[in-house]
Amino acid sequence: MDNMDERIINITLRKTRAVPRTQRARRAISELRSNVARHMKVSEDDVWIDKGLNEAIWARGITNPPIHVTVKAVKFEDDLVEVSLPEVKEDKPVASN
Repeated sequence: MDNMDERIINITLRKTRAVPRTQRARRAISELRSNVARHMKVSEDDVWIDKGLNEAIWARGITNPPIHVTVKAVKFEDDLVEVSLPEVKEDKPVASN
C-alpha cells in the first residue's frame, strides 16, 4: 500500500434542499459519493462510505442532513476510495489567567 492518495475534502451538500423532504439524506449520500468520485478520479462504484460518516449524515433524520461535511478520502492501489470522517486532533488547552 505504498501508492495511497489521501485528501481532506469539504463537500457542500446544499443541493439536497432541492429534493422532497423524504429523500434528502439519500440524496446527500449520493452527492457525497459523486463528489468524491470526481475529485479522486474513480467511478462512483469504487467509493466506499464509512459507517461513521453515514451515521453522521443520517444523525438528524432523513429530512435534515448537514449542509456541508468535511471528509477524509483515501485512494488505494486498486482504485478503491474509502471515505470517512477525519480524525480530530486534540490540542492542549491554553491556560488562561
